[in-house]
Amino acid sequence: MDSYISKENMDDWQRISESVFMGLCRIIGTSEQVLMRREIIDISDKLHILKSEKKVPCQMKNGSNKEGFRFEDSDIDLMVWFPDNMVIWDRSQTQFYNLQRRTMILSDGSGSPPGYTLLCWLPLERANNDRVQMAIVRKHGRLIVSSFKYRTYTCPTDSYPHGPCATSFVSGLSFDVAHCFVSDFWPPSASLWKSRCHFWPKPHVVNDIIRKGCHLVAVGPKLEDHMDNEWRISFSVAEQLLVRSLNHSQFLVYGLLKLLLKEVLNKGSSEDQTILCSYHLKTAVFWVVQLHPTLDWGLQNFLQCFWVCFKIILKWVYEGFCPNFFIPENNIYLSKVYGGAQHDLFIRLHGLYEKGLIDCLMHISSISQYVRNVQCNPNLTICTDEKTLISEKGFESDVFFEVMNVTYDHLETDRCIRRCMKTLRIIEQMVESPLTQYEVVTLQKVTSIVLQSAAFILHNQQPNISVNKERYVADRNFYFMLKLAAKFGCVTDRLFIAMYHYRMQRYQKALDVIEVFKYKTSILKFRNLTNIEMGTENAQEKTYSKKMADYFWIVTPLVNTICYMEELRLEQFCSKLNGRGLLYIPAYVLLHMLEFLCYRHVDPMKTKEALGYLQLEVGFNQENFALRNARDISWEILGVCKQVTGNVRAALFCYQQSLAQNQYNKIQTVTEERISCINEGPQNLWA
Repeated sequence: MDSYISKENMDDWQRISESVFMGLCRIIGTSEQVLMRREIIDISDKLHILKSEKKVPCQMKNGSNKEGFRFEDSDIDLMVWFPDNMVIWDRSQTQFYNLQRRTMILSDGSGSPPGYTLLCWLPLERANNDRVQMAIVRKHGRLIVSSFKYRTYTCPTDSYPHGPCATSFVSGLSFDVAHCFVSDFWPPSASLWKSRCHFWPKPHVVNDIIRKGCHLVAVGPKLEDHMDNEWRISFSVAEQLLVRSLNHSQFLVYGLLKLLLKEVLNKGSSEDQTILCSYHLKTAVFWVVQLHPTLDWGLQNFLQCFWVCFKIILKWVYEGFCPNFFIPENNIYLSKVYGGAQHDLFIRLHGLYEKGLIDCLMHISSISQYVRNVQCNPNLTICTDEKTLISEKGFESDVFFEVMNVTYDHLETDRCIRRCMKTLRIIEQMVESPLTQYEVVTLQKVTSIVLQSAAFILHNQQPNISVNKERYVADRNFYFMLKLAAKFGCVTDRLFIAMYHYRMQRYQKALDVIEVFKYKTSILKFRNLTNIEMGTENAQEKTYSKKMADYFWIVTPLVNTICYMEELRLEQFCSKLNGRGLLYIPAYVLLHMLEFLCYRHVDPMKTKEALGYLQLEVGFNQENFALRNARDISWEILGVCKQVTGNVRAALFCYQQSLAQNQYNKIQTVTEERISCINEGPQNLWA
């Protein structure tokens, strides 16, 4: 044990360790919360990969979000690859593929630095991707895929290159998308890794990691003659499996290191100024867990384990060498931690080390209170039961929040009826295999949104049917699909039924659905209050699959390639042109808009009241983050409704307010056009 630590009173020391552990459970999540997040993302990623096609790439989340962290300013990391381009390490591996459907790319790392390789032997006439063809260069008589050119061609115009990724920002969130290649085989340069795994990870995890191969990302080492053509071997899938094989104490040590990096080491520094990153910390945790099999990772020894990881990072910074966990010869500090920056970082880390562990923790603002609580209360007893940290209702909200977030991705990919049907067939096969409760509720929600998309796509594709019976059958089928979607989905999904009725000019039926919706949400608000105060056995007995029907999601996303209402067609088209796949509308804004439009046909006397509710919702009930992000479309909708009533001045004010908001939905072009039309004189512009 560290000499500083040995001077502490052991009882106080153990209680500080317990206090920090429980504090991290509050900040990062309990073991059950982290498990739930991972299972929901994993089943969503699996569905994305199974849906991939020749022109539809595989998509997989990566980074801290997939690991189970939910820090507010974390990047959203994605890996994207086309399934018909496969990397092999030996020509003999071509026997495992249908060469008529797959293009083989041969890896040659013989002259590459550790952890990197060249990609060559791509037959031009069979290249299945234009971007691959454009990235091919000739070097030493061979055709190779240039990582620099591939990265350039796959970087959208509204993004900028950042390592192997194309980085873009949407409402303050950073999205890092790495376009890469996949290999089903374990790279020969990492062949010795398996023989090193005596105690950790377990043999079945090792075998699973090797069976899943690796990826090749488009970035070379920062060395002359290698930068533009080499590809980095990425063990992202393997690292995700390793993170999942950590126990919760080990995972929280990793989380505590991330907080130290964010709140102390990188505080006030720009991204270009930071030389230490989360990947270095994760690598340190992996090495410590593997090299110290006897280390006690128990609750009372938690901080000692953190200190061991801290010291190995200190050692690596001093030496300027951080060994990759799979290919130790690959120094991941190379061209990053060196010179004056390395010296300054070492001085900072060594200064924290000399002050001791407790003082180091006091520098981490989000953790210091849990240390101070024990220091100021010598008789404080720490409750170490994770279940006391979050209520059943709070956990339930977290589950549905995670489910809603991952299902949005599937909305953007299933834009045609063929894709919708393929997704439903895949889900049908997946539900036959054993699934956890979190996986079930995720697939249930994806089924709901696919049915909604399919119903409106089919309705939009219907020709003008003159035969009443045929029209009736088609209408009944679409309505049944939307009812089924509402049954599988949450309360908010009923709004799609109301939109369909409005589209079919059944205004009274749309109003009936809206009234049921309002009644149900009011009952849910009351039930939520009583559940929190008293608890109900029935609520606890329900599965998440059944609880989904009682969940209210504050935002309704509309696929921009699908027309739901003529009044929103221009906004959807503009949003699509500006690169957004979905139009996010606050649920109550959409509800009051529908109510207003329906009353114009059913009971004009009530339109003023409905418009008042809409104005109240837009102007005063936008305190939630998601609702604030959608203020552009909220003001736009209010402006459209004002213009319908003939109140042009009020409509102009609303459109100006829409332009003044954060353009999350990217509808500013159509808003400017509406303003221009009003200023030029016509007052009858309809959506």
